[in-house]
Amino acid sequence: MKNLYGDDVSPLYPQPGPYFADGRRRVDYVLAYQIQKPSGDRRRSSKFGENNFIRRLRRSLSMRSSRAPLQPKEDPEIAAQEQRADYHEDDKRFRREEFEENLLETGLELEKDEGCKIPGIGFLKIHAPWNVLCREAEFMKLKMPTKKVYDVKQGSNLVEKIRLFIHKVTAPLHPKVDANRPQSVKSLSHPFSREKQHLFDLSDRDKFFDSKTRSSIVYEVLKRTRCTRAKYSMGITSLLANGVYTSSYPPHDGDIEDANAEPNDRKLLYQEWASYSVFYKYQPIGLIRKYFGEKVGLYFAWLGVYTQMLIPAAIVGVIVFLYGCATVDDNIPSMEICDPRNNITMCPLCDHACSYWKLVTACGTARASHLFDNPATVFFSIFMALWAVLFMEHWKRRQMRLNYIWDLTGFGEEEEDHNRAEYEFRVMQKTMRLEHSTPKQRLKCNIAWFFVFLCRLGASRAASDRSSGEKVKLTCTDRMPAYLTTLVTMCFLIAVTFAIVFGVILYRISIKAALHISSYPAARSNIRATVKTTAAIINLIIIIVLDEIYGAIARWLTTLEVPKTDKSFEERLIFKTFILKFVNAFTPIVYLAFFRGRLVGRPGKYLYVVGSYRMEECAHAGCLMELCIQLCITMLGKQLIQNNLFEIGIPKLKKLLRRRKSELDSKQEEELNNSLQRHEKDHLLGPFVGLSPEYMEMIIQFGMVTLFVASFPLAPLFALLNNIIEIRLDAKKFVMELRRPIAAKAKDIGIWYNLLRGLSKVAVIVNAFVISFTSDFIPRLVYQYMYSPDGTMHGFIDHTLSSFNVSDFQPGTAPQQPMNLGHKVETCRYKDYREPPWSNTPYELSKEFWAILAARLAFVIVFQNVVMLMSDFVDWLIPDIPKDISLQIHKEKILMVELFMKEEQGKRLAARDNHHRDSGTSPSSTNQTPTLPRSRPVSHTDCC
Repeated sequence: MKNLYGDDVSPLYPQPGPYFADGRRRVDYVLAYQIQKPSGDRRRSSKFGENNFIRRLRRSLSMRSSRAPLQPKEDPEIAAQEQRADYHEDDKRFRREEFEENLLETGLELEKDEGCKIPGIGFLKIHAPWNVLCREAEFMKLKMPTKKVYDVKQGSNLVEKIRLFIHKVTAPLHPKVDANRPQSVKSLSHPFSREKQHLFDLSDRDKFFDSKTRSSIVYEVLKRTRCTRAKYSMGITSLLANGVYTSSYPPHDGDIEDANAEPNDRKLLYQEWASYSVFYKYQPIGLIRKYFGEKVGLYFAWLGVYTQMLIPAAIVGVIVFLYGCATVDDNIPSMEICDPRNNITMCPLCDHACSYWKLVTACGTARASHLFDNPATVFFSIFMALWAVLFMEHWKRRQMRLNYIWDLTGFGEEEEDHNRAEYEFRVMQKTMRLEHSTPKQRLKCNIAWFFVFLCRLGASRAASDRSSGEKVKLTCTDRMPAYLTTLVTMCFLIAVTFAIVFGVILYRISIKAALHISSYPAARSNIRATVKTTAAIINLIIIIVLDEIYGAIARWLTTLEVPKTDKSFEERLIFKTFILKFVNAFTPIVYLAFFRGRLVGRPGKYLYVVGSYRMEECAHAGCLMELCIQLCITMLGKQLIQNNLFEIGIPKLKKLLRRRKSELDSKQEEELNNSLQRHEKDHLLGPFVGLSPEYMEMIIQFGMVTLFVASFPLAPLFALLNNIIEIRLDAKKFVMELRRPIAAKAKDIGIWYNLLRGLSKVAVIVNAFVISFTSDFIPRLVYQYMYSPDGTMHGFIDHTLSSFNVSDFQPGTAPQQPMNLGHKVETCRYKDYREPPWSNTPYELSKEFWAILAARLAFVIVFQNVVMLMSDFVDWLIPDIPKDISLQIHKEKILMVELFMKEEQGKRLAARDNHHRDSGTSPSSTNQTPTLPRSRPVSHTDCC
């Protein structure tokens, strides 16, 4: 009937793809488990019958005393392996046998393979026959294409014409994949129904349900099937968590490296998507969705739109940078700094060890700062704010178009909330505690349950949360220690990040003083550049290390909370990881942008921390240059090391270590790999851990591109170059290095869209403060229109410098070895707006300071509101749904109604003819027979 073991080790019909031993039935899903048997045993062949069940039962009873080691973590996609019960090997075998019997009762066909070439691993291959596929597709309400087709009319407005023109011009850049070509004819889709099979095109049943859909159907059956003979009910997630099965995955379609392999979607994806030689082409989004599912397809579609939108941003950023290069020689403030005739003596940069210095020595820094601090950066900040809005609107329209093409327009978030394995395991532990607790402990537990019930009584789900016959659940009281641990740990980690940034600040202060008293002239000549660069590199290393640590801690904290469903687990994990990684990446940048140079004090009254450490000052041209260096090194370093090098190097390192542990040489290992079956090769691949790491990389990068773009116009260019490589890296990883993920439906990118939208709003405020407070844009405007005698920038440098009488230094802070200036220094200059020492209020903030502060605050308010208003206008101007798509969706609804009306009319006529034939009445007399009312159901024979 249904084979559990193959009749022979050699297949009846050899097939290179994932098939049963008969070569006809396709393997839709694979479960792997550990076996303990002599290495000389061959694959057993038998039917799933009573005799073999008894034989295996006796063998398992004889092994009752042996314990099997706990299995390592195999498949984090199921996320069920952190806590495993210590079961005997025979207990695991009993549970597997019961689970497999229940799978057979659902109609699935099974085949075991315990004679594979991977020692200690057995495989259960699962095949879903046609009747099971039809039944489950109807239960899952899967939309399938019907025989009815209609013409897809392209939009006639200007925007759609431009889009079609661009599509024709860029035709050579599109991959040679049929699924990616625009369709002029589309099939009408409808939720599958066994009673209406005649509506669907079933001419080729083998291709009606593709491999992605088949594996999804089998996975739904697996999640619904339970083991109930034991004391506690267990599903597939619990079986995976407890080591009964070690991993589960759908098989890949076939090989990609074998030249003689049959054409398959995986090989086509490798050729047209995962190869670096096609980096300039568009992605085959339709084929990605067909092979990996809608959720993965939406990620790569979003990444493609984001990368495409970075092209104009990168071009404008390069133009802004070139504008700064072209106008650097005409910049009057930098010319005044570089003019040696001004002979401005500046106050020491540190106490005692540092000496006076000439402003002309900061000429190089001033000229470099103009490259990023010029009037064009204000325009670029406004442009990037509008760019972010256009990007979000473009993605919404693209997402809606994909929903229409992929038949997701009526898809809702109605997925079943299947419990996670950790949740079921904790519930089982709680049930065991309740059953084995003393009456006193049980009374305390009942009191706790009573208080939980009172807490939930006012909630909307109170009526269903607690009932007399309800199963045991984990309450907020059970999770309270985990919640407190999460809160304390998150606060502690954020404090650790602040402490590390403060440590880097102390490093900069101390190394600057050490270089000033150094006896090496080369060290003293490049103090600022050395301090800036080394501090930025240290920050980068710390960010990369803490990112990995914080990611692991966030997952551990989320596991402690024991979320009930996978969706809840993912949302909690994303929230924690985003907060920790965002704080880790942007704390040093926020310090440089908004705090450095503002908590300094003045000569004679500096601010000190940790004893004698004087807070560091900005260069005369401002902190924008240091902010740019930090952004550049952080962004390039994260992209090069964390995003690319880790993704390439770590898999190759693991493969190298696996080869070194293996006793086979490279030739023998290659021969062994070629002899493995498809499901065995897939078992050696890495598990799919979800899309959250991929999204997180891009979200942090989006923050780098938008939040501080006023200080680094080249950020979009670096992001564009990284994403071009990132797309192919991710493609190669999905196609070659990871097991095939379970296809998951999704109509949007979920919480990530909200994070992107929030970052784009925050970016407007951050850039307003960067332009206003970090750069010298506002002080230059105020000087030019309020204080300049001739309306030009001449005299701006002298206007920004205050005077200090050197006799007012605090004891022990004056320079020990004043530089040989040829004269005695009586006053030095420092950058601030303060009264001179000869005024009535020496060293107090001057009226120019308050005027500039008012102008800065006014600029922030005006910039923020104007840009927000423009962004909202663009958002309102561009509709979320393209007009042609809305028309096509409306047309589909009309065609669907017509189709069912026509079918209903045919059934009514057939029923009337049958009625007349049975009663002996001629059809000509039908006009004299009263018709049945529409509201009454018409009995008819099922044509299926």
